[in-house]
Amino acid sequence: MSAAPAGHARASFDLKSASLPLITVVLKTPNLATLSQELQARFGETPDFFDEDPAVIVLTQIAQDPTPLSFSVLLTLLKHYRLRPFGIHGGSLAHKETAAAVGLMDLPEISSSAVAVPGDAPAPAPAPAAAPAVAAPASGTMVIDRPLRSGQQVYARGCDLIVLQAVNFGAEIIADGNIHVYAPLRGRAIAGARGNTDARIFSTCMEAQLISIAGIYRTSEVALPADVLGKPAQVRLAGESLVLDPI
Repeated sequence: MSAAPAGHARASFDLKSASLPLITVVLKTPNLATLSQELQARFGETPDFFDEDPAVIVLTQIAQDPTPLSFSVLLTLLKHYRLRPFGIHGGSLAHKETAAAVGLMDLPEISSSAVAVPGDAPAPAPAPAAAPAVAAPASGTMVIDRPLRSGQQVYARGCDLIVLQAVNFGAEIIADGNIHVYAPLRGRAIAGARGNTDARIFSTCMEAQLISIAGIYRTSEVALPADVLGKPAQVRLAGESLVLDPI
């Protein structure tokens, strides 16, 4: 049998390392009924929020909870929202065994920004004396030059979003990058939709029904501060709290 010539490089494949974007779903309770209700409240009106995104289920916060966790039910629930879990991180030995039984890998420490499954909205932290510089925009920008009515939704996938007309109550704007509204913002604004914690929301008239950055959100049930309500303002993340600054 003849040997392949030295330097022959016609291999049928290459093996290379890769760094891929992931969604991390950080479970804070094994109660899947509660999780289902909160997912519906958070994503029920935005069926295209995820797009068959690979996901890792993080179990570190429930590792000591003896309540059984049904991974088959959990997978069905997350797949309903177009997430595709392939592994877990953390958790107990029982978690790892039952996860393996449904084909989920036990993964080591991961580095990824979480899209948190929301519970109670955290209270905003006090604004520092000087706000940091505006985060660099995502690649490209989508511009909307018409008003958005209740029930309408715009998603700027992979880029920033600029809206030049009013975003009315019941409308929803989503961007993987920053959101700029040069008009009244009365509907829902979701920036950093895929976990970008540097994303920000800007409006010349802040009256938002809901604001969210990288999964951390605040609704109109908590009144906006007087120094930003109906005025030019920005929203940013400080740790795991939303901060609203007048501009």
